[in-house]
Amino acid sequence: MNRLQNKLLGRHINTWQLAGFVLANLCGMAIVLTAVQFFCDVKPLFTGNDSFLRPGQIVVTKRVNTLGTFTGSSPAFSEKEIKRLREQPFVKSLGQYTPAMFSVFATVGSQKMGMEFSTEMFFEAVPDAFLDVQTDQWRYNPESDEVPIILPRAYLNLYNFGFASSQGLPTLSEKLVGKINVRLRLTGTHGVKLKTGRVVAFSRRLNTILVPQAFIDDMNRQLSPNRTPQAARLIIETDNPADERIAKYLNDYHYDTEAADADASKTAGLLRIIITIVTAVGLIISALAFYVLLLSIFLLLQKHTEKIDNLLLIGYTPTSVARPFHLLTIVLNVVVLIGALLIVILLRGWYMPLFGDLTTSHSPVTTSLSPYTILSGVALFVLVTILNYVAISRKVRAIWHIHE
Repeated sequence: MNRLQNKLLGRHINTWQLAGFVLANLCGMAIVLTAVQFFCDVKPLFTGNDSFLRPGQIVVTKRVNTLGTFTGSSPAFSEKEIKRLREQPFVKSLGQYTPAMFSVFATVGSQKMGMEFSTEMFFEAVPDAFLDVQTDQWRYNPESDEVPIILPRAYLNLYNFGFASSQGLPTLSEKLVGKINVRLRLTGTHGVKLKTGRVVAFSRRLNTILVPQAFIDDMNRQLSPNRTPQAARLIIETDNPADERIAKYLNDYHYDTEAADADASKTAGLLRIIITIVTAVGLIISALAFYVLLLSIFLLLQKHTEKIDNLLLIGYTPTSVARPFHLLTIVLNVVVLIGALLIVILLRGWYMPLFGDLTTSHSPVTTSLSPYTILSGVALFVLVTILNYVAISRKVRAIWHIHE
């Protein structure tokens, strides 16, 4: 750009107009990038295996009544009932709780140490896809005597804040429990097995004592081959836990769900509605911000119509006349992109601590940004720059055609 262009263009550029130009673009880009980053941050809370809330999982049981108690009828699901439930449109996948067909006697400590606890307990198994914890130790080796166990976190809380406090016993942390070996005596109709159990994780959602599916199947086959395990509980995964068809189906067939699952499903449905509304509002605000941005460009060009006329009349081409406006908008868009990313970092540093310990494995670095956020910022930068280029070029050419 030569001195004449500087003289004609530079004197009349309104600082406040450019500030409005930058502010509109900055607001729009900051809103979009913050929404993208927030989605990336909260996604593990809903989709991670150790999510504090897995809204798509519901544990289904048969309703137990007094008549069934006296007649001895089993509350287990038949193959027909399982097939019928699996075929429902709201069921994404279905798993069965497999009970142990043998008795379990567990012992912790020893008499030599002066402290020994023994109790009868039970084991169950669910498919690994339905577990809500992540651990590399969840493996069963038939050649080893060690058995990994997952306990409900509620059991540990009951001991620490109920039993231990009333009996004057020490409280136990999760790490300490994981280091304690549990001697197991498994007794079935065809023999006895001695194993060593070790707690490898604590579940927030599954209210049962879990062992690997392969272990349950192997021990049932060895210790009680004459007994067939029946599924008394089913676990289903659904895309929409707030689907009215779920409640209607369960009521029609007299099925029950665990209270926590029902509350989680309602909460998940409410959260998804809120997120959808907030996202829609954010998109509307962003669209309005981009509209204001384009309006600012046209106002800027309209203000400099006389200067553009003069440049075209003395022989400048539309491309050379539009070039300083193009360079100006590119520089401003770069500033906006950097500013928007800085705003996202600041906002993320504020809201990330609010998550607290909602999930154990979700501990991102406060200042890190998701690659999707950066890519979205670059994409918006390219899009806005192209829109600016097209709008400026059309305006300048429109003025040029008038003088032809």
